[in-house]
Amino acid sequence: MALTADIALNPDKEYEIVAGQPEEKDMGGARHGGVGVRLIVRLASYVEAHQLGGVYGPDTTFQIGANERIPDVAFVSTARFPVEGEPEGLWPFAPDLAVEIISPNDLYEKVISKIEEYFAAGVRQVWLLSPEHKTVTIYHTPTQTTILTEADDLMNEALFPGFHCQIVELFRSPSRLCA
Repeated sequence: MALTADIALNPDKEYEIVAGQPEEKDMGGARHGGVGVRLIVRLASYVEAHQLGGVYGPDTTFQIGANERIPDVAFVSTARFPVEGEPEGLWPFAPDLAVEIISPNDLYEKVISKIEEYFAAGVRQVWLLSPEHKTVTIYHTPTQTTILTEADDLMNEALFPGFHCQIVELFRSPSRLCA
């Protein structure tokens, strides 16, 4: 999507394109990044072993309706892969799964709007991870959710048959992983 030439963007920041304008994506910090990587490692290992598709991190852009969004974690099923493979630039369609990890500066209204936008673009599920509350909210639709806590396992038969991950593992600090 073309941006107006008079907008100076900081090359050290990431931007989503919303309503035709760049919108800076908040950087979540170390805890946010750690949670994302722990999910990516577990999910990507499973997806690759079962040849289910591809898992992408927070530097992958997807066309979400008229906007270009960068989920913290995303999954595209093998069935939707183009014959030529992964695109060089942005994915021209929405992922099957979009995961957003709540950052300290995220506004509730913006997060809910993004979830609705994902579903309108064809995302099958959205996972919302809260490092502060140590919960995973699975959005099956914009209004049908399942909330998981540290005592639960993250499972998803619809997208990842047989996959499970203890929620506590996603939110545990690395200094406590070896304890």
